[in-house]
Amino acid sequence: MTAAQLPPVAPEVTATLVEDLSPRLRKRLDAAVTKLSTRPTHRDGDTVTIAVDDDTELRLHAPGGVVATVDAITCGCLLAPACVHRAAAACAAPAADPVLDPAPGTAPAPTVQPPPAAPGSTLPSDSDLPPGGTAPATTPDQGSATAATPAPAPAPDEATPAQREAATALWSVGAAVLEAGVDGAGAVAQAALLRAAHTARLRQLPRGASAALSVVTLLRAARAGDPSYRTADLVTALAELLGTAHRVGTASGAELAAVRGRARRPYSPDGSLRLYGLFTEPVVTDSGHGGARTWVATPDGRLCTVGDVAPGGAGRARGVADRTVRLGDTALTHRELGRAGLAVSGATVSPDGRLGAGKGVKAVTARGAAWTEPPLAPLWEPPPAEQAARALRSVSRYAEPDSGGNDLLFLHVELLGAVREPAGTCLLARCVDGGALVRLTVADDDPALAHRDNLMLLATAPGTRLRIIGRLVPAPHPRLSLLACSHPTGESTVDLGFDRLSRADLPDPGAPVHAAPAPPGGPGTESPLHLLERRVEQTVPAGRAALGMLGDVTAEARRLRRAGLPTAAGLLTALRASAARRERDLFGRLLPADTDGFAAHWLAAARYTAAVTESLCAAAWEPGPAAHTGTATEATAPRPAESRR
Repeated sequence: MTAAQLPPVAPEVTATLVEDLSPRLRKRLDAAVTKLSTRPTHRDGDTVTIAVDDDTELRLHAPGGVVATVDAITCGCLLAPACVHRAAAACAAPAADPVLDPAPGTAPAPTVQPPPAAPGSTLPSDSDLPPGGTAPATTPDQGSATAATPAPAPAPDEATPAQREAATALWSVGAAVLEAGVDGAGAVAQAALLRAAHTARLRQLPRGASAALSVVTLLRAARAGDPSYRTADLVTALAELLGTAHRVGTASGAELAAVRGRARRPYSPDGSLRLYGLFTEPVVTDSGHGGARTWVATPDGRLCTVGDVAPGGAGRARGVADRTVRLGDTALTHRELGRAGLAVSGATVSPDGRLGAGKGVKAVTARGAAWTEPPLAPLWEPPPAEQAARALRSVSRYAEPDSGGNDLLFLHVELLGAVREPAGTCLLARCVDGGALVRLTVADDDPALAHRDNLMLLATAPGTRLRIIGRLVPAPHPRLSLLACSHPTGESTVDLGFDRLSRADLPDPGAPVHAAPAPPGGPGTESPLHLLERRVEQTVPAGRAALGMLGDVTAEARRLRRAGLPTAAGLLTALRASAARRERDLFGRLLPADTDGFAAHWLAAARYTAAVTESLCAAAWEPGPAAHTGTATEATAPRPAESRR
């Protein structure tokens, strides 16, 4: 049995089942979840049956696709309903996310952005950080099974007391995860996160609730050994959870509205639209979803997308590209729309540019435009540095939800050849207008897609000039994942994930692979910021105590100061000291660790490293030789806003 075979379970259901267990059964819960995951399952309509053993069955009833009540999980064992099996099944199933409402045909993909610090706490200053610190007060007991009641609509300029209480609970469970690490954040800790998420949703804090659910999902992936799990994702999710919890208590006005978030992603009416196709890209997610996304532009240069994503992986992505677009009565496929146009009436558009496919939407095929013709040609006019700054704002981990924008760059480049990197080979190109050297990488390495073959073929055509569309990859040097390009013959465009180029398409078929000159910024010029970033990430798998046992960090702090990063050195020193600090009472007994103070230091360090990384990325695109060295100083790295408080 895998989690994907079970229906999603509402967070409050899982939390209540775990809270109702006796202390003895709670200790056995993680083992029960592991054992249950090996048992066979059977689906019959809305009911999934798990064979606990030869004589006992466990049933999950999910009308509408979600297990919404405690009574919907039943067990046939003698101890039911007070058995561990019901809680184990709820913990093994995916957590239902009632916060986000994805567009029809798209896979849910909640994004997270980190701000920092605890409610009511004072973060370490950016320069001379003390070796320790304290943060927020303790929070109410999260083990209660009492359901929270919805809060009244809050005043526009400040959070209500109920919202602040919910934010404090979010902070408390996030700090507990940092204290225990992935290894210690089992089903009981995850249930506390789910209870806090449910309470936050009832208190009109959907952004914090979504962040807590993201942490639960990533913790389960980490503990299950999911190959798609990345520690950096959990770092970001925890920083989002803790930062959002802090900001609820300090924000006001428009900032508070952004921190609260929105319960749904609304599709607002946009009247009649004239759309011009740009390109189509495959979408393959780590969760097993696949499909296609077609990018289109309006006459004023605004970008929108038409997507079709569902379970199926890369195989489905290749098939969807040749299916009819789900928009009005048009007969165009996704690949055809990428080179044609549409006239849409009754259009609805989400804040991130997705076009709705409601019953009132009408669409007919219209003439498209070449990349060299209006209204598409102006997309290539802004300087590369300006485009990179705009794209970085949209992918920044500090970006507010529904902030708009996109992460695409439109460049006119000359290909230089292949460049070997530790992770593989990329294609080096020079911007024709700005002169910046850009590394073009594969958008998806799945062999079922054409990305890798096309990029290696283009590497055999140095000197070729192309218009390209790529997605910004945050790095200390200009870097894009290549999505589409003009055809080398200039006759049309190429969707690099779907269309396959041949040697006959190149200006000089059969030319050997050209080794491009090494771009500026070798290993010796890399920023030592990774010394702090590594400690931030090491906390997540093993917890606070493991970081406290790592030993002295004086040499690492000295290296950061020599590189012009005194703030990073101070944060590293304070983080290590906070992790190792344990007070004793008058009898010499160890007192509980200051989990809130450590969480505040960790959050400041996580926020700072991300800010410097983004600053390096922005600086790399600026014209001039200094932009490509891959180094950073306090002058180029903006200090986190919350850290200045």
